[in-house]
Amino acid sequence: MQRCWAKNERKKLKAAKECGKVITAEEHSVIGGLGEAVCAVLSEKCPTPVRRVGVQDKFGCSGPAWDLLKLYGLDAATICKTAHEML
Repeated sequence: MQRCWAKNERKKLKAAKECGKVITAEEHSVIGGLGEAVCAVLSEKCPTPVRRVGVQDKFGCSGPAWDLLKLYGLDAATICKTAHEML
């Protein structure tokens, strides 16, 4: 993940500064994921409020993909709700 963030880091930092807020979304644990890496970079280079959408610190289960996305708050409606809450 660090390599993904490092690519065009300047553009991403510029976007964070212009927007003033960042939301990350990932289909796995927020611990050790994209959101955590983004927070680490922003905290040092451009302090910005961040909301991490992803599986919180809990064990997963199996089932139909769309049901699991909704269960863990990874569906479009939840991501949109998170964005509206940050406005």
